[in-house]
Amino acid sequence: MPSPFPGMNPYLENPRFWHEIHKWLTILIAEIMNQKIRPKYWVSVEERVYQTTGNGDGTLLVGIPDNVVRGQSRVNIIPPSTGAVAIAAPPTQPVQINLPMPETVKEWYLEVREVGTDEVITVIEILSPKNKQAKEGRKSYMQKREKILGSSTHLIEIDLLRQGKPMAMFNQDLKTHYRIVVSRSQTRPMADLYAFNLPQEIPSIPLPLQAEDEEPLIPLQSLLHTLYDRGSYDLRVDYQTKLTPALSTEDDTWANQLLSTLGLQENNPSDNPSA
Repeated sequence: MPSPFPGMNPYLENPRFWHEIHKWLTILIAEIMNQKIRPKYWVSVEERVYQTTGNGDGTLLVGIPDNVVRGQSRVNIIPPSTGAVAIAAPPTQPVQINLPMPETVKEWYLEVREVGTDEVITVIEILSPKNKQAKEGRKSYMQKREKILGSSTHLIEIDLLRQGKPMAMFNQDLKTHYRIVVSRSQTRPMADLYAFNLPQEIPSIPLPLQAEDEEPLIPLQSLLHTLYDRGSYDLRVDYQTKLTPALSTEDDTWANQLLSTLGLQENNPSDNPSA
């Protein structure tokens, strides 16, 4: 069963689902594009790994001093020299706290390589929530992005998340829900921006290769419908719940009407608790 939305399904942006959606879409792009670009090129699934913590600034808790005393401390009160016996004070009682534990983050991306030379021709990135936060995830991704933009490798950047800070770009005032950037190395700093909103279909985008090659299209909308069906999201998404992140009043009304028409929503989800 395809997704009920004509474009991006905003319910799939929920953190509960997005880590799966990211993997599904990565694999499906690789699968369909490998069929289109062979025998000259092939698409590999790569992985970026970094560590972060939940302490709010994206830094790691790297260690504890060796001379920290373990166990409870006991304070002895030394009385005046009257010969009286010293009395131990009651021990300090601990309180429960949470420490920012290191978290290993793994993010998938795609590389289009030339057969024979293994040269990376194009990198395809699907942005994650951590890429759009002002923490270690964004720092890690921006370093990778700047390296690609300074090279002869093409870049496709797919942003299907409304939440978070969009990636840097100049000469555009469009404030849309979703963005896809196609950056060809030979035309930088100019790039193509595909900007679209919730009610619109996700555009099919060209895959830049070498100059003499035709650019095949990546059918993102049909791939989203495919992953929705293969992942059984029609059984897993509760359309009675509030969206995470929330929509504007106008978009919320449009989404509610669409879902009600399809029989997927019986009442206003704003009256229900979040998923």
